Amino acid sequence: MADRVQGISSRLREGTAHKPAAPDGGTDKPVLSLRDLVVEIPTRYGVLRPVDGVSYDISAGEILGVVGESGAGKSMAGNAVIGLLDPPARIASGQVRLNGESIESLPRSEMRRLRGKQIGMVFQDPLTSLNPLLPIGEQLAETIQEHLPVTRREARARALAGLEEVGIPGAADRLDSYPHEFSGGMRQRVVIALALCAEPCMLIADEPTTALDVSVQAQIIALLKRLCRERGMAVMLVTHDMGVIAEAADRVAVMYAGRLAEIGPVADVLTAPRHPYTYGLMGSTPLAARGQRRLNQIPGAMPRLGHMPEGCAFHPRCPKAAPACSQSVPQPVVMGDGHLAACHFPMTVEPQEAAQ
Repeated sequence: MADRVQGISSRLREGTAHKPAAPDGGTDKPVLSLRDLVVEIPTRYGVLRPVDGVSYDISAGEILGVVGESGAGKSMAGNAVIGLLDPPARIASGQVRLNGESIESLPRSEMRRLRGKQIGMVFQDPLTSLNPLLPIGEQLAETIQEHLPVTRREARARALAGLEEVGIPGAADRLDSYPHEFSGGMRQRVVIALALCAEPCMLIADEPTTALDVSVQAQIIALLKRLCRERGMAVMLVTHDMGVIAEAADRVAVMYAGRLAEIGPVADVLTAPRHPYTYGLMGSTPLAARGQRRLNQIPGAMPRLGHMPEGCAFHPRCPKAAPACSQSVPQPVVMGDGHLAACHFPMTVEPQEAAQ
């Protein structure tokens, strides 16, 4: 990934980062809207909050990158949106709106109809999304018929079109192939076709490139960007990789210990981070342009859910922590057009300094 990340800072400063293109006839109304989303897990030791008051919007034709360390709550937020929280985890409060309609309290039967039809999901390991005993054409056709009023023949034709759209070579000859007959990158393309075959308006991609080599990662990212633009979908791209964020996202939401640390246009956040945690993440990214410069390391570790510190969750690791940081949770501060940082003392970093 280091080679792909080379020159990210310069590309962003030059303004080449893509911007969301709303589909024809679209409005400014977000496809997905989270408001003060809280996910709780009751345990014998107390109630844990892996997602604690998260709010953001995703518009049609936009890719929002959600980034953070393992345990930050980024995948849990995506699972809450699509209704895949494993009990006893539950949405305790807040709103999840899809095209203006609240979906956080829908029964399981209604959420099942919503998944696939309106919200697609791409998981990290494609083998967990595919049935090893069924040809991929049959799996695609079955999903299409579940959500769309089409015949078996029409569903198979749509399945073929879906494989062609995601770039499966010789798609007509691969409809009757089984998952194990595909490489990892081709399996991930099949999973993307499966997630999009019912033409959803929202796609959640949870670490879709982690298990792939660098060249295949670039292909999958390019595919997601193209499909997002062509279909006018809203995309939530969950990842721990700042290189993927810089390459694919329009905006980036940085999460820490279940809370939103910073959110804004990708060019602003990555070249001039305002939250010390975001600055630390950028300092630990192996940009090839830095040559032999030693990578920075954020001291300590993210707190465990049952041992959250008072005030700002990041203050025990923050080099700029002050007494106020341990006394109250910081509220988002406006740093620019669409750029917010939840910090008592947001950084005033020049773009050149952050990018070096």
